[in-house]
Amino acid sequence: MTPAREDAVITWTEPDPVPLRGTLVVLPGRGESAPIYERFGRRLAADAYRVHVLGTAPSDSPERAHEQLAEIIETADVGTPRIVVGSDAGAAYAAHLAAQGKLTGVAALVLAGLPVAAAAAPARDWDDELDARTFCSTHRGRISAAGVRPAELFTDLPAAWFDPAVPAGVDLPVLGLHGRDDDISPVAEARAWYAATPRAELVTIAGGRHDVLNDQTHRTVAATVVLFLERLRGSSALTPIAVTEALGDPR
Repeated sequence: MTPAREDAVITWTEPDPVPLRGTLVVLPGRGESAPIYERFGRRLAADAYRVHVLGTAPSDSPERAHEQLAEIIETADVGTPRIVVGSDAGAAYAAHLAAQGKLTGVAALVLAGLPVAAAAAPARDWDDELDARTFCSTHRGRISAAGVRPAELFTDLPAAWFDPAVPAGVDLPVLGLHGRDDDISPVAEARAWYAATPRAELVTIAGGRHDVLNDQTHRTVAATVVLFLERLRGSSALTPIAVTEALGDPR
């Protein structure tokens, strides 16, 4: 991990001498700081994917976040896929940029806990916010220790990010990850958004809350991301690699 100033990008790198398999750029959600993605970064880096987490959340400064994102994509290895990962507002902003054609060089999107409306959920106290975000005790401890600014999850987002034309305008492969128990962005609403996106697939997480990348099922979520990335490397059509066979009656 390479930390620097407060708004700097944090990076987890692939183990030497394992060849790089791809570059991920994570756009944090409302109120989030980059270090809370350490588990995700380390786990993906162990599989030889370089992970950068923006120091500026799009909800804080879309312009600065886009600037940081563009710098990373421009300098990343062009011989391997470059993928944008967004959580919460970061997911909405990533989709907005893709629909505007502003993600040149990006091979795919991974969208986690995608909000589908500019209006935020009703405000809650800190204990209720923790419950809305995660049931993982480790993640709760991390975000309680200054990893998240309280109450920012309940702030509205720019209406332009939620233009009805956005889903159909995202011309990239999209992996959606969404907690089935997410009451900040209900999964039924997210499902309709993904259904309108030409190249999207949605994976819902049983018992998952809003911070689906860092929730108690973070290992399963990380594995799901790796499976998607490996399919992306193998074929632009995302041809399955591991195929579940339909078994006949054993009798």
